[in-house]
Amino acid sequence: MPSGRPGYQPRPDGAYGLPEYPQGYEGCTRQERAQGWNESKESQMATVALTNENFTEVVQDNDIVFVDFWAAWCGPCKAFAPVFEAASEEHPGIVFGKVDTEAEVELAGSFGIRSIPTLMIFRDEILVFSQPGAIPREALDDLIGQAEALDMDEVRRQVEDQQRTASAS
Repeated sequence: MPSGRPGYQPRPDGAYGLPEYPQGYEGCTRQERAQGWNESKESQMATVALTNENFTEVVQDNDIVFVDFWAAWCGPCKAFAPVFEAASEEHPGIVFGKVDTEAEVELAGSFGIRSIPTLMIFRDEILVFSQPGAIPREALDDLIGQAEALDMDEVRRQVEDQQRTASAS
């Protein structure tokens, strides 16, 4: 689906998707990614700390964002952290962000986080997945593939239908 948006390129299978970018690209804007990689950003971590101050910007400036809501005292969060980090290193075309629910109480509260870890996926600024609990690596890899393969025109149509139905009630 050619949308004229920077970052979309045809894949060998004929679908459109994100091109591969070097690890740590998450510090770039879409325009910077379309123009080429900025070598000075290579030293950044594969995951990005999300806060109330940067959350909206990160979601708006990136096509796919995986968000892990966690806390330092949480055993399942500690178990999921290396799985999430490894996936972030293997998928540089996706932003993997972490929200420390102890430090970002307001942000976690705005999403109604009641159980951690909770994984959320945003695609083109639309929340497309939310599930509490540590996710095994194979399931995370499957979610990554599903997020990349989403037909966002269909998702937008479904969102509009749901909004119309809710406003008619």
